[in-house]
Amino acid sequence: MASALLPPTSDHDYLFRLLLIGDSGVGKSCLLLRFADDTYSDNFVATIGVDFRIRTMHLDGKKAKAQIWDTAGQERFRTICASYYRGAHGVIVAFDLTDRESFHNVRHWLEEIEKYAQAGVNKMLVGTKCDMASKRAVTYDEARELAEELGLRYLETSAKHTHNVDEAFTQLAKEIKDRVSRQAPPPGIPPRTILGPGRRVSGANCCQP
Repeated sequence: MASALLPPTSDHDYLFRLLLIGDSGVGKSCLLLRFADDTYSDNFVATIGVDFRIRTMHLDGKKAKAQIWDTAGQERFRTICASYYRGAHGVIVAFDLTDRESFHNVRHWLEEIEKYAQAGVNKMLVGTKCDMASKRAVTYDEARELAEELGLRYLETSAKHTHNVDEAFTQLAKEIKDRVSRQAPPPGIPPRTILGPGRRVSGANCCQP
């Protein structure tokens, strides 16, 4: 995996690749668009292949540029999406708090990370649509217990109401920064620069509420 540290000539200190995975329709695109563009739509159109956005963050006095990749959850796109795991520094596994099946499939998505991602990649479990309390199918305690079992940080989010969206991405980015800072090469040895993203696969910008 390429280093997340950038050389001194860059206007950013870090360049992170973050990956959003989970079942189709859980709200991954909504999380991405709320965080990167501060926009939201109630309309659902499934992402085709992979889409991405870029946002700059300030972490403990350092400037970090995050490339955030939104992957399609449908089975037919798994082969396309698998290659994006390998360059990821962090992965958000999202499930829908109103859809119990998406919660049960969290373990499957963790298996995908183990299969395709680099060892040591940072991971976070995120429950979406926490604003839809009347339709909730997964309790906070259930999700937290699973996260603790899997050794993951857990947050509940609402892209519609902006609840915990910035916190999820920022916390994951800070964990990555701390990890790559500990792995930084000795002074005088410039770290490898992350290359820009490859060819973009077009995708949709909307998701269900």
